Amino acid sequence: MTKQLVRFGLAVMTTLLAIAVLWQFRIVIAYLAASIVLAAALRPLINHLVGRSFTVIAVWVLLYLAILGSFVVLLFFTIDAAIFEIQLLAQRVAIQDNWMLPTWLKGSAFQRSLMERLPPPTKLFEAITGEDGELILPVIFGFMQNIAKIVTGMVIIVFLSIYWGINQAHFERLWLSLLPSDQRKLVRGIWRTIEPETGAYIRSQLVHSVLAGLLFGFGYWLIGSPYPAFLALVGALACLIPLVGAVLALISILVVSLMTSVQLSLFMILYTLVILIALRIWVKPRLFNPRWDNPVLTLVLLMGLADAFGLLGLIVAPPLSAMCQIVWDRVVSHREVPGAAD
Repeated sequence: MTKQLVRFGLAVMTTLLAIAVLWQFRIVIAYLAASIVLAAALRPLINHLVGRSFTVIAVWVLLYLAILGSFVVLLFFTIDAAIFEIQLLAQRVAIQDNWMLPTWLKGSAFQRSLMERLPPPTKLFEAITGEDGELILPVIFGFMQNIAKIVTGMVIIVFLSIYWGINQAHFERLWLSLLPSDQRKLVRGIWRTIEPETGAYIRSQLVHSVLAGLLFGFGYWLIGSPYPAFLALVGALACLIPLVGAVLALISILVVSLMTSVQLSLFMILYTLVILIALRIWVKPRLFNPRWDNPVLTLVLLMGLADAFGLLGLIVAPPLSAMCQIVWDRVVSHREVPGAAD
């Protein structure tokens, strides 16, 4: 009895100690996980360059660096323009007392009911920013303070992903050596199924978001929107969120349009719908064809992770659902007979 109590106590203390250590090193673990995911997304490029001559590798690396540099420059100018447009929008909202509604709604019961429940733009602006902006200034200050951390973290993640991609076989042998020999083949098979699925999902979401942002920005500018960069950036970020991203993009356009022009907003909403439908029908299936798609499991994970982690949980839920299905398929549904590792 005493030995069982001692073993139980040691197990509990070991578990608590492991949790405490993981919590203390949570930043390192997050960087490592992000680098592994980025390496999975870049795996086709790395495999394409394996066995090529040094000249071919150098040309491809320079080409991808040029593309990445162009994207960073475009993102910088977009954010700069979006900040300027946010300032213009804030100045307009701060002095606007009425929402812009279609003429055919004016005087109707719906319009009166909506105006009774919806505060005017000035009150809404004060509720978000506070008097004299005392609520939004700490957010901006905190963001500026964290820019150095964000840039440093991105650099660390990129270099770790490159190192992980180049030394994939070495790292696999290292962490598989910690497992019993009769389980290594099964775990390796699970890992090599999860990695390409996760990489394909990340590539799909990033390309989908970038294409949506470019098309949104160009279209809004042609239509004549006063805030094309801001709305394009919001739409691109919304496209990273599965299921509800399109709804969030449309809501942001609707809210901004209620403060500008009704006729302009109708064209913008129609254009946004066309772009989202086109990307969903013709682009997304060619980028990512989910083989492990269980809508019920994905929806349950979306609700749980969104409640626990917010926006990050919404983004992580679909690949996590695919991982759970892969593990279940390999371990339970089509379990292989344990044997020695190859």
